[in-house]
Amino acid sequence: MMNEILWSTQTGYPPLILLQLLPLIAAALIIALRKTTLVFPLAIVAALAEILIAIFMYQHYDTSNSALQFAERLDWLGWHNAVDGVSILFILLSAVISLMVILYGRVRPLEPQSSFLAVVFVVEATLMGLYSTLNLLWFLFFTILQLLVLGYLLWRWATSPVKSLALTRFWQFMGLSLVLLTAGIIMLGWNYADTHNGVWSFDLLELAQTPVKSGLQSVVFFLLFYGLAIRIPLFPLHGWLPLTAEHGTVAVAPVFLLGLKTGIYGLLRFVFPLVPEAVIQWQPFVIAFAVIGVFYAALLATQQNNLRRLLAFAVVSHTSILIIGLFTLEAIALQGAVLLSANFGLAGAGLLLMMGLVFRRTNTTSLSALGGLFDRIPLIGIAFFVAGLSIVGMPGTPGFDAVHLVLEAAIHRFGALVTIAAALGNVVAAGFLLWAFQRAFLAPATEQDGYQEVAKANPIEWLLALFFIILMPVVGFYFTPWLELTETAVNTLSTLFTTTPVTH
Repeated sequence: MMNEILWSTQTGYPPLILLQLLPLIAAALIIALRKTTLVFPLAIVAALAEILIAIFMYQHYDTSNSALQFAERLDWLGWHNAVDGVSILFILLSAVISLMVILYGRVRPLEPQSSFLAVVFVVEATLMGLYSTLNLLWFLFFTILQLLVLGYLLWRWATSPVKSLALTRFWQFMGLSLVLLTAGIIMLGWNYADTHNGVWSFDLLELAQTPVKSGLQSVVFFLLFYGLAIRIPLFPLHGWLPLTAEHGTVAVAPVFLLGLKTGIYGLLRFVFPLVPEAVIQWQPFVIAFAVIGVFYAALLATQQNNLRRLLAFAVVSHTSILIIGLFTLEAIALQGAVLLSANFGLAGAGLLLMMGLVFRRTNTTSLSALGGLFDRIPLIGIAFFVAGLSIVGMPGTPGFDAVHLVLEAAIHRFGALVTIAAALGNVVAAGFLLWAFQRAFLAPATEQDGYQEVAKANPIEWLLALFFIILMPVVGFYFTPWLELTETAVNTLSTLFTTTPVTH
């Protein structure tokens, strides 16, 4: 049974509500001070404050306790926040990536700067809400708000003359996602009311104590799973991504949409605990689609000439590997999938932001028009290369241990076929990412390419590139703290599927 520890027993202030309010306060101040020179310094201070609060929570989190921690309640609002190690990992990732996006917005630049920074902080506030709420209605509210703001980002700072097509496709898929997610949440509340004299609840702890009827489990599973799978995105529900990646904003919206796996988190936090029987029942079918998705997206990626579309298909391919880890349902696979998701978030953000810096100089992401960039912007090239290595799980990067955990559990649960398929898909991914790096940065540039005029990196771009160059190997070699942070949470979840706990 799930239990919780109140925030007051661990810290002197409620950190989760502060994580959600601070970005909103920062956004309001930025709009109020938009005509002054204080906007950017204020944004940096607020972003750093979010990171410090997240680090403070990490330091005060009790890894030996399986309870949800830092719990906050306002019953009259249905407001119920609490976190485990998985939540804290995603919160840390969100805070760090938000700071990187703010720095990127400074060098891009994305005007008007005040509006851009305010939008980024609103997105960060919704992410903090998504990763801390235990109430499904609040989860839905934060999801809707986040998609509205990201849709505005895609429209306002898009770089393509056909951005309306990308935005239309985005809203078609996301609208369907919200409909499915809403229907699944309502059915869970109705199931609770049916056994509690008409009293409705959408609180995770209360829903977890009310088993979903066996005939209803599959319906709820499919509604929630498909609603979240569109966001992930999982093959074959990825149709919005290539267009959005190619014709939307170059980096900012994709970083938030793809780097921070809110869909994966939703599966772990709500779907797996509430309908475990349906998860087990439909596990083979999900795995089958994931295996197909690994190769389908990887092969399409090899055929792309546009770097933005190539990275979009790379996301779909690697997401399929992540789903194989989740639905293996072994404790070590769940932990590997969680850490792989965080790795994809960090590495994906690195690839996208470096690609954005390339676009800033060349006004193109067409591989046939790129080349010779390493001579002018070597640090950006190295950051792109290191992030790519982490995506494919090379030794020395955080992706290596995460992929190892997933494949180890997959071969134990499914045998060699699924595991080899996932491994081969990863090899194909390594091939097309390395090819993209070679074509954009190392291939010789002809005179008509005009790269003799490409500007060298400025100090903020150096800072962004060095961040990824240094952080990826550091996290890769110093991986134990993240294993310890997530161990208790995945062991608690894995008991629903009668698997062997993971120990380190």
